Amino acid sequence: MEDASVAEARKDHPMWSSRFAFILAASGSAVGLGNIWKFPYITGENGGGAFVLVYLLCIALIGLPIMIAEVTIGRRGGRSPINSLRMLTHRDGLSSRWTWIGWMGITASFLILSFYSVIGGWALAYVGQSASGAFSGGNADSIGALFGGLLADPWTLLVWHSVFMALVIFIVARGIRSGMEKAINILMPLLFLLLLVMVGYAMNSGEFSQGFAFLFQPDFSKLTTAGILTALGHAFFTLSLGMGVMMAYGSYLPKNVSIVKTAVAVSVVDTAVALLAGLAIFPLVFANGLEPGSGPGLIFQTLPMAFGQMTGGVLFGSLFFGLLVIAAVTSAISLLEPVVEWLEEQKGISRLSGTLMGGISIWLLGLLTILSFNEWSNVYPLSFISAFESKTFFDLLDYVTANLMMPLGGLFIAIFVGWFMNKQAVENQLDLSNDVAFSLFMFVLRFITPAAVLVVFINNLL
Repeated sequence: MEDASVAEARKDHPMWSSRFAFILAASGSAVGLGNIWKFPYITGENGGGAFVLVYLLCIALIGLPIMIAEVTIGRRGGRSPINSLRMLTHRDGLSSRWTWIGWMGITASFLILSFYSVIGGWALAYVGQSASGAFSGGNADSIGALFGGLLADPWTLLVWHSVFMALVIFIVARGIRSGMEKAINILMPLLFLLLLVMVGYAMNSGEFSQGFAFLFQPDFSKLTTAGILTALGHAFFTLSLGMGVMMAYGSYLPKNVSIVKTAVAVSVVDTAVALLAGLAIFPLVFANGLEPGSGPGLIFQTLPMAFGQMTGGVLFGSLFFGLLVIAAVTSAISLLEPVVEWLEEQKGISRLSGTLMGGISIWLLGLLTILSFNEWSNVYPLSFISAFESKTFFDLLDYVTANLMMPLGGLFIAIFVGWFMNKQAVENQLDLSNDVAFSLFMFVLRFITPAAVLVVFINNLL
């Protein structure tokens, strides 16, 4: 049975129209720059197949349990992350200090979107660059100069950051069903279509078998301890965990929908997109004699060189960066939503006002990231602390959210649901078919998941 107070709180709360709508929305949140930008290059840096195998194991043991726990908090609380935790701690007679998990999640979403929007703007700029033929015949120097020129121009970055953020604000302001759900229903199938087109293109590049083998044939001699820790960290990052997103999305989930089956479906979709991205990218890299372990520049510097040398490179380069924009937008709307949901509840304002207030504040903070790449590239705000002495504003935002806030949020979510939240309420929410399955889930959430997150957290600090 659902708590009477929670049921009352949820009566006026909007809901996803169906389980499928939630799967698309949550998958859209999880599928972002992390899948198409980050996953291929960290796979390249860590030797391919063996890294992928460890990553899949980490998704199962860390990502999935924390996602289930986050959605459980959101649906049982029926409100924004902060107010859901406030309601549940009061209901279960727990310390109100647990509410700070919600505060940290919403703050992380706010900070991440401020620089995520700038990177989304890079992808928008590259759609135009590719379509204009700017990559044609390009070499490492000319493509590098193109990217360097983009970063060095604060006004161009400002324009694309503004366009990207305006698009996100427009979608979120229209609400759950009229805005976010409608947008996701168009964007996610389009994302898959473009990915499959790119994989089909890669299959005809002449090096598809080499790319496939790189991704799926494990060579454990190439796997290092650092690689295992990277896989742990990325499994956590890719599913949008520790940012309040899954709690916010869970608060809109109808109570008759299976949380476990839905979370499994989201994890499968997210992983499939990452692997398809690898199948689209690595054959092109190998076919052009480029380096798969070329790091963060793989998407914005290495791949444009490949597109510049290929037949049809202008078209397929434009499609690829269009794909990157879609992935970024579906994640960005999920990052804005927890902030807007809280503003609506706390301030009693309309959705439009909450979206504008949150979105414009995030847009303003994004100016610090823009300036970090040019005018303020030598400004290190916390240079008096040795660990941060060479970090720009952007570096600090990225470090604090990815290495501190998200792992801590995930760790305490696992502890809260595993050890403190009313066990019968958790069992009712999950509605698993037998006691063994529930006991296994609780064992993983209580012991294995926190231990693994702690390893990632300590490694990040060191």
